[in-house]
Formats: sequence, C-alpha cells, structure tokens
Amino acid sequence: MTNTTESPVLDKMSCTLLETLESADPQVAASMAAEAKRQQFTLELIASENHVSPAVMHTMGSWLTNKYAEGYPGKRYYGGCEFHDQIEDLARDRVKEMFGCSYANVQPHSGANANVAAFMALCKPGDTILSLPISSGGHLSHGLKPNFSGTFYNIESYDLDSETETLDYDHIAKRALETNPKMIICGYSAYSRTIDFARFREIADSVGAYLMADIAHIAGLVAGGAHPSPFPHAHIVTSTTHKTLRGPRGGIILTDDEEVAKLVDRKVFPGSQGGPLMHIIAAKAVAFGEALQPSFKTYAKQIVKNANALADALVAHGYRLCSGGTDNHLMLVDLRPRDAELTGADAEDWLGAAGIVVNKNGIPNDPRKPMVTSGLRLGTAALTTRGLVEADMVLVASLIDRVLASSGDADVCSKVCSEVHALCEKYPLYGH
Repeated sequence: MTNTTESPVLDKMSCTLLETLESADPQVAASMAAEAKRQQFTLELIASENHVSPAVMHTMGSWLTNKYAEGYPGKRYYGGCEFHDQIEDLARDRVKEMFGCSYANVQPHSGANANVAAFMALCKPGDTILSLPISSGGHLSHGLKPNFSGTFYNIESYDLDSETETLDYDHIAKRALETNPKMIICGYSAYSRTIDFARFREIADSVGAYLMADIAHIAGLVAGGAHPSPFPHAHIVTSTTHKTLRGPRGGIILTDDEEVAKLVDRKVFPGSQGGPLMHIIAAKAVAFGEALQPSFKTYAKQIVKNANALADALVAHGYRLCSGGTDNHLMLVDLRPRDAELTGADAEDWLGAAGIVVNKNGIPNDPRKPMVTSGLRLGTAALTTRGLVEADMVLVASLIDRVLASSGDADVCSKVCSEVHALCEKYPLYGH
C-alpha cells in the first residue's frame, strides 16, 4: 500500500482521496501518489503548465461530475440543473469581469475545442485564415495540416522577421492584402514578446477580416494587468483556463459582439460539443474568483519579473534567446551557441533526470525535426506559484547550465537533483 503521509503535498491535498483509492483501486492510488510526489519535488518549467489551488483541485472531484447539463443556464435539456445554472452563470460573470467583455462561453472542454467553435462560428469550410505557422511559434489548431484547422480551412501564413524573430506588422498587413482572409489569428504557443492587438485590428479591418486572439498562454497575464488586453480590438477571443490563468484544464470564448456571441453559443452546443463538464466549469468559477483578487495582479507581475530574471541569467551562461529575451512568461532558448551538438530532446531528458521539467521546442527556422529540435521552451508561471522570486531564477539557470554543460552526466544530474529537492522543500506546493 502507498504511504499517504510521505510528502507534504499528500498531507495537505490528497490523504482522504488516496485513502479511499487504496481500498478501491490500489494501482491507481499508487500512480497518483507517485505523481503528487513528482510534482512536489521537481521544478516545473513547462510554459503551458501550472499548479492549481487546493480549492480548484477539489472542486474538480465533486458531485457535479454526476450530472448532465446539455444546453445553457435556463435552457437545459435535462431536469435538475438549477444549481448547475447558478455555477455556470457565476463562472460567466466572473470571467467577463476579469477581461472587461460582455459575453463569455465557459463550456469548451479545451482551448482547441474553443478554437473549433470559433472557426465554425465565423468561417465556412474552405475560407482563408491567416496565421503564424507552428514552426514559428503558432499553435497546431491555427492551421497545422493534420489538425481540423488545416483540414477544413485554407490556411495562409505570415511569419516572424528573420532578423529580430518578432512580429513584423508591415509584413502581416502585406500578407493580409495578398490572401484576403476571412479571419486573422494572433496569439501564440511559443512567442515571448508583447502582441500589439490594436495594430492587428487595423490590419484585419483593412481587408474586412475577423480578428481572433488566442490568448491561451498569456490569459493570466492579461487578467493580472501584466500584458495588454485583446479587448476592445479582437472580434473574438479564445483561451485555455490553465497555463498562466492557473485554473483547471479547459477553454473559454469571449467577445463584445452580440451577433458573434449568438453564433458561438450555437457552435459550442450543439455544434461541436454535447454535455458540458460541470465539475470543470465549477473549478473554472473558483479559479476566476481567485484571479479577481488583488493578489493575482501581484502574481502575474511576478511571473514576468521571474521570466526576465531567468532569461538574463541564461544569457549570462552563454545561451541565445530567440528575439533576444521575453516580455511575458516564456522564453525560447536556442541551445546551439552553447553547444552546436546539443538538441532539445537531449536537454529535456537530461534535465528531467535532474528534476527540472522542460519541453523541447523548435526555434524559428529550426533545421532539426520537431521531435529533436534545437531549443527549449521555458516558462515561469508554475515556479512563481510556488513562491520563487528573481534570485531563485538565477539559481535555476545555474542548475540548468550545470546539467547541460555536463552532457547529462549521471553524477552531475544526481547532485543537481538533490539541490532541486532542497529548493522544492524551501518552496513546497500548497505550503504557504
């Protein structure tokens, strides 16, 4: 049987759950306990991940999972939804307050599902959509060929400036005139600089296109005042609710346009989904409530401070950062100037052995394959949730460099892992 009292994260978060599971399903209990300890004693630097609060976590495992609630508040296809209506209305009201918009749909199961509904609402199959390709920092749901977006729509691309590795708005305007898109997408999976939403709207208006902002990565920064808002510029905004927003895994769609709102509601349900996940919507409501607190603004700004500190420290160790740095929570590290033979895949494996969790990532014009890559994508949202500050980022950069400089030497990884463990004990999950 799993010892449920071995880790602080288990003490504070999971004892009752694991005690129940140990009787009902000891195999699942053992894996869950191991994962809890993995999260407690590793440094999470994957830019798309974070640690939810105990309130958010426990809300996901609640009575609400037992109920079907197809439809919308006041217009359900099942009886017994009165309390689910209250919760969904609360989630919608809170997220509208967060982003200063008039409409929200909180039912999408994921960011990709939100994008499906947004595309269906505003575009017909075969319509042209202008977006940044995944190879330059875009997202797979913005036009990758095997994805629904690349399957059903004509995807045209704009790209980053080859010198600065930043958005070139004159180039984007030129591409818009050349392609005459129905929709232009801004918002990215691996772009570290501030997005000029107002300029994007000017470009969209110049060709009569809808502007869609996918702010999945920066939503928490926008909510916390650490990045400009896509409102009032974007016609439609999609996002995940995890990442920097620090909620459960899920999606949202926002707009200020009443006609767009009507189209979106129909394309979420019944257009692309059935019953909403009410236990997740409730957890979204809890997370949105947290994000409306003054402390969240402090958190969002600290994410950016930490990212800048980590970026500066990595540069001091000889690494090159794409675009020269970061304005948000993430950075793309080009490993080649430090070691021409070093790949993102190797770096991910070696750092993982040392308790530092990262993901390999392609850099602009990367000569290596997507499962190999020449870079890493690092983010500071999860470390900031734990309580780490700028001085700790300097230490984290040093730990990363020690592992990579040793080419993943087992002794070095073991020593770094011990230091990571000590740092995690200093900043325990849910220990504040």
